[in-house]
Amino acid sequence: MKKFFALALALAMTVSLAACGGGSTPPASASGSAGSAAASGGSDKVYKVAMVCDSSISDGGWGAACYNAMEAAAADLGWETNYADSVAQSDYANSMTGFCDMGYDMIFLPGNQYSDATVQVAKDYPDIAFAVLNGATTLPTDNITSILPDADQIGYMAGALAGLMSKTNVLGFIGGMEIDTTKAKLAGFEKAAKAINPDITVLSAYAGSFNDVAKGMELANGMISQKADVFFGDASAVDSGARQAIDAANGSGEIAIFDIGQPADLVAQSQNPCLIGSVVTDNAGMLKLAMQDVEAGSFGNKTIYGSFDNNCLAIGTFNDALVSTDIQDSYRNYITQMTEGSFPG
Repeated sequence: MKKFFALALALAMTVSLAACGGGSTPPASASGSAGSAAASGGSDKVYKVAMVCDSSISDGGWGAACYNAMEAAAADLGWETNYADSVAQSDYANSMTGFCDMGYDMIFLPGNQYSDATVQVAKDYPDIAFAVLNGATTLPTDNITSILPDADQIGYMAGALAGLMSKTNVLGFIGGMEIDTTKAKLAGFEKAAKAINPDITVLSAYAGSFNDVAKGMELANGMISQKADVFFGDASAVDSGARQAIDAANGSGEIAIFDIGQPADLVAQSQNPCLIGSVVTDNAGMLKLAMQDVEAGSFGNKTIYGSFDNNCLAIGTFNDALVSTDIQDSYRNYITQMTEGSFPG
């Protein structure tokens, strides 16, 4: 890997800040466990990873969860971290290039929408690793790895809980962009819900964005007007907007409209009162495997999957005030069936 002297690093930082197009990039003293090398006498290389993200790392949804996953994986391995968030699509490549020029060992891209820019930049930086979360299986090259949670299983997990909880038999699904992984989650969501309750109807819509909070509110309000009472989203900050609409519709009375979170344990984080549970994806575990490949010199030309099989998908915390013990037990039973391959959907 390239090593840069202090002057070169300072110049590269200037380039990166100019390239991030409104994104937020911390100073060169990025977070991480840089002290691990010093503690061992300074002889070990300290690796560095940076995330480029089009949503905010404080969005309470996808952006925050992916940033936290990077931080957790880096802390385990003693890597330094950095990020650029709220980056416009037109600036993806420039932001990646900025971090490449600063000598980062890995660029973490939290979504399939970064694929084209990743391919473009990776060709110019063959010694730098690029890890794309939700990347297509056709994406990997010598320096690109896809990190792919099982979208079908995620949809099934959310659909089973939604099917158990709905009283109106109408569910709502809001996606960000109409990409393969989101479409797979929607398909699994609908199949599982209908396997539990054949009378279920699923309303779905795409926001055309991952950060348009107002659009999330608009789409959720439209579905609420059609009696949707359990929601699941795959749209980052748009999901936050949907929850705002749900909370407003519930008002100060009994909570009768619910939401299921992902990819972090949002109930445990005390997010919105409408949350009943979460599908938890261990993005940190999958990213850590990719980072270990960098350290071992074996990175690239592979897809790292996350599923029931490697414990990278799990049930989050339940909102006990909204989800009865009987429903929790039934849900766990359905999840066991899914892991064993016997679920009726």
